[in-house]
Amino acid sequence: MMSAMMTPTNPISVSLFVAVWTAGMAAMMFPAISPVVLLYNRLIKTKANVSGAVIEESDAGPYPLKMVLFIGSYLAVWSVTGLALLLLWTLPINAVLAPLNSASLSAIFGAILILAGVYQFSPLKSKCLGYCESPMSLFMRRWKKGTFGAVSMGTYHGLYCLGCCWPYFLIMVALGWMNILWMALFAGIIFGEKMWAKGIWVARAAGVGLAVVGILSVAGIVTVVPAHDAMSMTNDESMSGMVNDESPEASKDMSPTETSDETEQADDKMDGDPPGMKM
Repeated sequence: MMSAMMTPTNPISVSLFVAVWTAGMAAMMFPAISPVVLLYNRLIKTKANVSGAVIEESDAGPYPLKMVLFIGSYLAVWSVTGLALLLLWTLPINAVLAPLNSASLSAIFGAILILAGVYQFSPLKSKCLGYCESPMSLFMRRWKKGTFGAVSMGTYHGLYCLGCCWPYFLIMVALGWMNILWMALFAGIIFGEKMWAKGIWVARAAGVGLAVVGILSVAGIVTVVPAHDAMSMTNDESMSGMVNDESPEASKDMSPTETSDETEQADDKMDGDPPGMKM
């Protein structure tokens, strides 16, 4: 995924990014959306009633196909989102932000963290989270029968999840935080938001944390850089340390005779005589 983020014009890298991104979204989001999937499973297996109205008929389409379409449509939303983040963010970051110094980059990434934190308090966040917390309200509002209905509702559910969680994934792509540790942390926050009755407070607590780190980064108190830049800095420091470590050893390996010969040659050059000749 880091290779794709560094070379977003390579079709193989982009395809690999989308595949790994989609698998990551499945791993991160399915624990949180499992109540929606289980409820949909129960509704389409029986003639379920919602508010006194029959919302599914027994001949509305094969049951396994509708489950696959519902989940597949949900994942398709996240696949397109990952591709959009990769192409619409990574290309500008490579072309525009790459020449900037670390202080300027830290300020820009700090602004992104502040934006993500402020969004956690927005009405759109609350509305989308409300549908994620209450699967029945989603189906009552968006129910459609048959295979087309499975695609439609899976897409709507994916869009509501996107409206609820996009700041986390923007941060992971923008800052290159696509490792297991950060994915697990954000997955835990998402799970708390969707599964707890007062999940909005989890979202707002996360928003405060993101905004505080962003403000500190803009102010120059802390430095926020993409993960690949941090890795490059670490590698450069390691190479520098290796060079410094080798220099003393090289000096130790020089014999007294070699040192004396080099000194004599330097003296010869200063006296204007050819090397190796001494008057």
